[in-house]
Amino acid sequence: MRIVSSALFGIAALLSAGTAAYPQQQNLAAVDPPTADAPPSADAAPSPAASPVAAPPTPAPAATPPVPAPVAAKPAPAKPAQKSAALEPPKQKVYRPALIPDTPENGESDGIAATVNDISVSEFEVRQRMALFLATAGIQPTDEEKKRIRGQILEQLENEKLELQEAIKKHITVSPAEIDNQINRMIADNHLTMAQLSEVLNNAGSSLEALRTQLTAQIAWEKTVSAQYQDRINITPEDVDAELARYAEGADKPHYLVSEIFFPVDNPDKDAEAQKTARSVEEQLKSGGNFAQVARQFSQSPSAASGGDIGWVHEGQLATELNAALTKMTVNSVSPPIRSIGGYYILALRGRQEPLGTKIDTQAEPPVTADSTLPLSRLLLPLGSAPSKEVIESAMKIATNLRASYGGCEMLQKVQTQLSGSVYMNLGDMKVGDLSPDIQKALAATKSGEAAVPFLSDAGVELIGRCDKKIVVQTAYKMPTRQDVENQLFQQQISAMARRYMRDLRRGVEIEVR
Repeated sequence: MRIVSSALFGIAALLSAGTAAYPQQQNLAAVDPPTADAPPSADAAPSPAASPVAAPPTPAPAATPPVPAPVAAKPAPAKPAQKSAALEPPKQKVYRPALIPDTPENGESDGIAATVNDISVSEFEVRQRMALFLATAGIQPTDEEKKRIRGQILEQLENEKLELQEAIKKHITVSPAEIDNQINRMIADNHLTMAQLSEVLNNAGSSLEALRTQLTAQIAWEKTVSAQYQDRINITPEDVDAELARYAEGADKPHYLVSEIFFPVDNPDKDAEAQKTARSVEEQLKSGGNFAQVARQFSQSPSAASGGDIGWVHEGQLATELNAALTKMTVNSVSPPIRSIGGYYILALRGRQEPLGTKIDTQAEPPVTADSTLPLSRLLLPLGSAPSKEVIESAMKIATNLRASYGGCEMLQKVQTQLSGSVYMNLGDMKVGDLSPDIQKALAATKSGEAAVPFLSDAGVELIGRCDKKIVVQTAYKMPTRQDVENQLFQQQISAMARRYMRDLRRGVEIEVR
């Protein structure tokens, strides 16, 4: 399950990437598919003949893998109970993960959700994208929030139809080989096979076919925007000089890699409502929500399109209230809602760099061995007797999301109050060699302040967290090169042109939402 669940985040990042064309993409012609003589990769996606912005081919059925477990498969009933570092939980406490149903009005309908220039967006497409988002975001939205998310997903699908129509009009083609390259990169990044990728998507309620359709639209749109605009972009040496001067002004200050979620307050009467929404989102983030995915659906800032990413900022660059909160945050932490200009902000600090020229004393972290003694805590999601595959998968996804946003043992203790039936235990200082082989193996891959990969045991789904303080590797700020700045300016301009292009397309078409 480690492979499967962690892959969801990699897939989410790829599927939610911006639609701007890359500056290095110069060849706008279709890439020819592999020849029949070329031996296919063992994990490669199928590569049928190319077609003009074609609907992707239907993949071969994926092999049915065993019930996923990140470190150890669920033991057979006859197997003796393994050595455990924690006490057996009370039998009456059984964790029941909340399964997110389809919205009642759309349920199992396979009708038409919208039409774009007489091209249909089906309820089935909306349902698959909704399922993929909910699985990768790691949140349990309210009914009202689900309606809003569904509206945004429907608009995204409408845009994809427009992108494909425009690409066909411009004679842009996307070959199956190009889609295969994207999928193969995803497989390599997440250490998957094709069968495992299919399992990830199927478990999320989506499919490989839906993924190929989305990648087709993204690649086609990148090519279309590049063909339309890249020759019109002119970045002068003076533009680069001005940007480098701006970077130099803050070079002697700490730099922060920041993401944001913004909740606007357009009317003073709406302040309390915006604050309540922000606090609700903060709680979901602290319970394992994926910040970038949540930002894309909830944030009302232009940065929402890139998962809330606002890049590197130096101390003093943001508003006073935001800067004050940022300087007190630790890397990989999330702030509470902050009232500032225009509304409430939730900040995520993803990295920090010391001022230019700072001498860094690198602190090597010792590896975890059987002789290591670590302060540990345990969060158990008991599954009861004979749990269904769906219950196991739901609990494992939540545990994996919690690991991805792990903020220390205090976080696990707080999560216990939010997940009914879950059990938290402070294990204290434990010698790694005294733990079960599965836990030893999981802890060996951790560093200070991290949680191990969740695993399935006789007791349920277990998440073991390290309570020691996370050692953050310090780095010093480095001035970007002229080429770095030129590439960044190119991306900014072509991204702005892509947004304007899409606004113009939507103004000139007939879109009917059913």
